Amino acid sequence: MPTRRRTRPAGPCDAKKQGAQRSPRSPILNAQPTAFFSRTYDEALDLLEAARSYLSVLEPLDRRALPVPERLRLCSETMRMTARLTQIMAWLLSQRAVHAGEISRAEALSDQQALTEVAVCMAGDEQDWRGLPQRLVALLDKSRRLYVRVARLDELARRTVN
Repeated sequence: MPTRRRTRPAGPCDAKKQGAQRSPRSPILNAQPTAFFSRTYDEALDLLEAARSYLSVLEPLDRRALPVPERLRLCSETMRMTARLTQIMAWLLSQRAVHAGEISRAEALSDQQALTEVAVCMAGDEQDWRGLPQRLVALLDKSRRLYVRVARLDELARRTVN
């Protein structure tokens, strides 16, 4: 019996193949990903991998070694770090989709793609991290600094659209 080839419906990724025009670009969201964007994306992926490794292997060990009140803070801060990294990756992936011509700049900067829970993600600093394991503190610091950088890029991109 002959094998039938499955075809999928055309989606936004097929726009280039179909000859559709690319969406307009903002000055900071150039047609080609910049070295800065690539480095930021790579940094976010590396940080995500480091956080995953810590949370799956070392965090349970660190948590057991802490008194109960510190365990609660550790759990709270790991959730905050996870929220930051989730927001960062979602924003970067939407910008990557703009670079690939899969979505428009307006779609990438819509309210649905906006960084959310900014107050939660921006909360916490070195004073809140006292007594927490140093490995976690390093990840918290890196994730917060990267979140601040992406929030600035988001704000700049939104100013160029409005």
